Amino acid sequence: MIINTDSIFSMTQANQNFSTVARTADREGEAIVFKNNKPKYLVVNLEKSNRLFDLTEDEKIDVVAKRILQKYIGAFKELAK
Repeated sequence: MIINTDSIFSMTQANQNFSTVARTADREGEAIVFKNNKPKYLVVNLEKSNRLFDLTEDEKIDVVAKRILQKYIGAFKELAK
C-alpha cells in the first residue's frame, strides 16, 4: 500500500483539527491517522474510494469468518474439548 505522506496525521492533529483531516480525505480520497507512531485509523471519502466495497468473494468470506470466530470464540473452544 502506497501512502501519501501529505495525508498522514497524528492523533493530536486529528483531535485538534479534524476538519483538516476531512479536507485531506476529500482531496486525496483518504487520510491516515497515526497513534503511537503506528497507523490506527483510515478516514475515507466514500464518494472517491471504493476501497471498502472492492473485495473479492473470498475476502468477504474471510471478513465474516473472522467476525464470527471473534464473537463466538468461547463456544468454539468449548466444542473443541
